[in-house]
Formats: sequence, C-alpha cells, structure tokens
Amino acid sequence: MFGEQKTTIKAEGLDEMAPSIIGADLTVTGNVTSKGAIQVEGEIQGDVYCASLVIGTQGRITGGVTAEEVNVHGRVVGSIRAINATLQSTAHVEGDIHHQSLKLEHGGFFEGKSMRSDEPVSIFESTPNQSSASETTGDAGKARNSKLQRVA
Repeated sequence: MFGEQKTTIKAEGLDEMAPSIIGADLTVTGNVTSKGAIQVEGEIQGDVYCASLVIGTQGRITGGVTAEEVNVHGRVVGSIRAINATLQSTAHVEGDIHHQSLKLEHGGFFEGKSMRSDEPVSIFESTPNQSSASETTGDAGKARNSKLQRVA
C-alpha cells in the first residue's frame, strides 16, 4: 500500500521503431532517408540512407545504398555501403560493395568490386540534403562526398 514500489514491465523491443515498408505496389522516385529500418518490397529509384535495410525478393533499388545493416533478397543496381552486408540466394547485385562484413549465400548474384573497410559508412558527413540538385538525381556517386550520421 503505502511505500510500495511501482513496477513497470516493458516488452522487449518496444522502444524500437517499426520498419518503414515500401510495398510491392509502390515505386518511389527520389532519395529515401530513415533513422530506422526500411523494408523494400517494391521499387526505389534513388539513393537509400537508413540504419537497417531489407530488400525483399521482389524488391528493387536502382541507386546507392548506405546503411549499417543491409540484407538483400531482391535486386540492387548501384553501390552498397554497409557495416554488415548479406546477399541471400535470391539476391542480384550489380555494383560495388564497401563493407566490414560481407556474406554471400550460394546462388546469390554479385557483379562488382568487394572492398573491405573498417568504417565503410564513415566517409559520409551527413544524410542527403533534399534541396541539393546533385543528391536528388538518384546518382549514388554524387552523394559520396557527404557522411551518414550514425543514429543511436
């Protein structure tokens, strides 16, 4: 009664944000930025900046990808910069991968250069500026002069 301590029970992972989902019927033209996770089942024509990215088997990205965790089941045409990159057996990647850790499952397709780096996303100074014409073109190479801010 008096003097009793209140106990709060919190479900694990409740503080984590739900992933933003690009559905199979959706095509996004332009850069996509998120502080959390993104799941792509549709198509993105532009660069993607996020903490974690999952590209579903029907998902497709044409542009650069920068994230701490990237898990590809679908298709990427463009460069990938990730601390941990995983290409599943259904993955099709055409472009260079800058990574700390790279996993390629049997059957996955990868055409490009694999470059190991202790800090593959550290060359980015900030997330893309939407008003900058060079960064809204969807050209991954033009955005390489900025740095991705690590989101805690």
